[in-house]
Amino acid sequence: MTTTTLRPAATTAAATSPERGPAGARARRKRVLHWIAVHSIAVAVALLFVLPFVFVFLTSVMSDDQAMSGELWPSSWHWENYRTVFLTDGFLDWWRNSLLYAGLGTLLTVCSAIPVAYALAKFRFRGRRTAMLLVISTMMLPPQVIVIPMYLVWAQQFHLSGTLWPLIIPMAFGDAYSIFLLRQFLLTIPKEYIESAKVDGCGELRTLLKIVVPMAKPGIAAIALFQFFYCWNDYFGPQIYAAQNPASWTLSYGLESFKSAHSVNWNLTMAATLLVMAPVCIVFFFAQKAFVEGVTLTGVKG
Repeated sequence: MTTTTLRPAATTAAATSPERGPAGARARRKRVLHWIAVHSIAVAVALLFVLPFVFVFLTSVMSDDQAMSGELWPSSWHWENYRTVFLTDGFLDWWRNSLLYAGLGTLLTVCSAIPVAYALAKFRFRGRRTAMLLVISTMMLPPQVIVIPMYLVWAQQFHLSGTLWPLIIPMAFGDAYSIFLLRQFLLTIPKEYIESAKVDGCGELRTLLKIVVPMAKPGIAAIALFQFFYCWNDYFGPQIYAAQNPASWTLSYGLESFKSAHSVNWNLTMAATLLVMAPVCIVFFFAQKAFVEGVTLTGVKG
């Protein structure tokens, strides 16, 4: 007589479960190894970008003798280096000029780009594609091609050489890249929202301000950040128009003069460099979510 031993159903299921058997153990090891590999690459890439900033910071708080001596860690922390940089003649003026250039330039660019991008994205009129092609074609024109005639116009006709106004005023008439980027974002907004607003009695201006602008905040934030970074880091423009007037220098142009005057004081040069970079890093840190969202959604339709 043969005796058959019956296993409990739970025990049989546990033995045959792919998560608890040898195959499950291999799968778990594979997932762990994949996690370690991916994060190791991410950490390596992050260190590649972070280490230069760490080097600049550590050098900025070193003494004159220790800076660039081969020692990587400060023997004593000299925070007064930042105070010395701030008290340098003209440095606060450079800060004020950079804030004026970047802040006012960004505001004018955003205010001028929104209505143009809205018209190119949502209006149907003859020549719309031609107008868009003209906007894109201006992006292909190097600024060095028109710098001489533009300088002659601003210097001889308007007598604004030695100031930043020749760089700020043109931004009130739109920026091709900002118009293109915002127009691509506005194409992703369903037309039903605009049609519903018009049915409720909204005109074009009210529709733009009450419906389109709130929905386009990520795209607007993206072009605002792009323009702010461009103006803050601009070296070519201030060199052309404001070089002869130190009172109109920006941080990007004044930093070159500071480096020449303190060529042997690498700690002060690094402190000044860090102060120039800090506003850009802070702005991007707090606005990166809207910035990434705006860039990601741009170009979905077109």
